[in-house]
Amino acid sequence: MPLLRARALTLATGILLLAGAPPMASRPAHAYGAGIAATGQAPPEQPDPEAGNGLSVEEARAAANRIMKAVQSRDPNLLFAQFSEESKEISSPQMVAERLRTQPELLSWALLSVRGGLNSTTVEASFTTSDGVRDLFIVLNPEGELTGYHFDLTDAKASRVAADFVRSLSRGLYISARSFLSLPLQEELTTATLQSRWLQLQRSTGNFVRVVRVIEASQSDDTRLVLVRTEFNRLTDNLYVILNSNNEITGVDFPQVPNPPQKAPAPAR
Repeated sequence: MPLLRARALTLATGILLLAGAPPMASRPAHAYGAGIAATGQAPPEQPDPEAGNGLSVEEARAAANRIMKAVQSRDPNLLFAQFSEESKEISSPQMVAERLRTQPELLSWALLSVRGGLNSTTVEASFTTSDGVRDLFIVLNPEGELTGYHFDLTDAKASRVAADFVRSLSRGLYISARSFLSLPLQEELTTATLQSRWLQLQRSTGNFVRVVRVIEASQSDDTRLVLVRTEFNRLTDNLYVILNSNNEITGVDFPQVPNPPQKAPAPAR
C-alpha cells in the first residue's frame, strides 16, 4: 500500500512514532456484575502473578477500584484527585466535570487482569453503564495514580475514532484524546507532549475551527489510514491518523509544513 508507506515515513518527523510493540488484544465485553470492591469476589479471569513496577496485584486493584468508585460517584474533585501529577498539570476539576457530564451512568464493574510494564501497571476492567457493557484498560504509575486509560473500540468505526480524537484535542481534553492511542503508544507519548504538539501545530495553522470531513483512505487486514480534513482559521489541511484492526490509534501525522492559506477572491469591481 504505497500511500501507507509514504505516510509512515513522515512519522519520524511528525507528532508520533508508530508503536514498536504489538497492540494489546481486546477482550469481548462480558458483564460480571459489581466489581471486587462491591462484591469481595474475584472475577473469572485471574491476573498475572506480579503487577511489577512497584505495585503489587492487590495495590493495583485497590487503585483501580478507587478510580472506578470516583467515576461512579460523578464527583469531579474525587476523580481529579486520582490523577497523576503530570495529568493534573493539564487538566482541572472543571474539565473532569465536563467530561463526566457526557458519560453514561456507571452501574457496576469487575476488575480482570493486572499487567506490569516498564513504567506503568495496566488493570483491565469490564463495566456496565446505562448504555451497556464496555471494556476499559486503566494505566497506573508506581504510586497507583491514573496516568492514562483506553476503551475497547473494536466495534466502532475507524473514522469516528479518528474524528473524536481530533475533536478531543481541539477542546483541550488531552487526557481523553490520549485514551484513543494504543497502550504501547501511550507509553511513548505523554499527555503533556500531546498538548505541546497540538498547540505547536496551531501556531502555523491558526486556531481550530471544525472537522470538515473524515475519509477512510485505505485499509488492510491490520491497518487503517484515516484522513481528518480539519479547518483552522488560517487554512484547511489533512491530519493523518493510523489505526490498527482494534481501532487503536498507532500513529498520527500532523503536517509539519501545512498547506499555505489560500488567496481570498478579489473584490468585485
